[in-house]
Amino acid sequence: MEIKKFVSRMMAVNCYVVSEQDTAVVIDPVVEVEMILDYLRKQELKLLAIVNTHGHADHIAGNQRLAVETGAPVWIHEADAAYLADPALNLSQMVLGEGMTSPKAERLLTDGDQITVGGTVLTVIHTPGHTPGSICLLGSGALFSGDTLFKASVGRSDFPGGDGKILRQSLQKLKKLPPETIIYPGHGQETSLKEELAHNFFLR
Repeated sequence: MEIKKFVSRMMAVNCYVVSEQDTAVVIDPVVEVEMILDYLRKQELKLLAIVNTHGHADHIAGNQRLAVETGAPVWIHEADAAYLADPALNLSQMVLGEGMTSPKAERLLTDGDQITVGGTVLTVIHTPGHTPGSICLLGSGALFSGDTLFKASVGRSDFPGGDGKILRQSLQKLKKLPPETIIYPGHGQETSLKEELAHNFFLR
């Protein structure tokens, strides 16, 4: 499994292209879609899907153009599906000063769903709290944690649909993963679950 990270100028959100053989998925496409498209072209990758870890504007900013350019479908957890078409829920009005929407999801993900990329399987872990439909994707020793878990921190729970108590319950699920799991968060630097179990206040 190959992982290519792009960092957006919009709220420094992390976008990941996960690929194996000639197949890829893009996790949380950033607004700078051209650099994603350029990478896909150079690596001769077929885009299987656009996967959103949740429905906030900074994580869905590239959905529209990437879907048009590649024909790839948008996938998101069923509980965040409404965020794609609602600027109030996806916070684009607040963050950008104007409403932004995404194409409708063609697949609504649920806990335990699997996404196959070449020979790699990414398993959906439903981790609500930041939003009702926040997910993490686990595969090959890597966890793409969206805005659920960061290095030394966690996602906010004070936005519409957020819930701090539910977020704490989601974190308990992640604590049970192998400690050597590498965390690829929606913002900030990579870390490991072992590191976070030792130093992240929210995982104590």
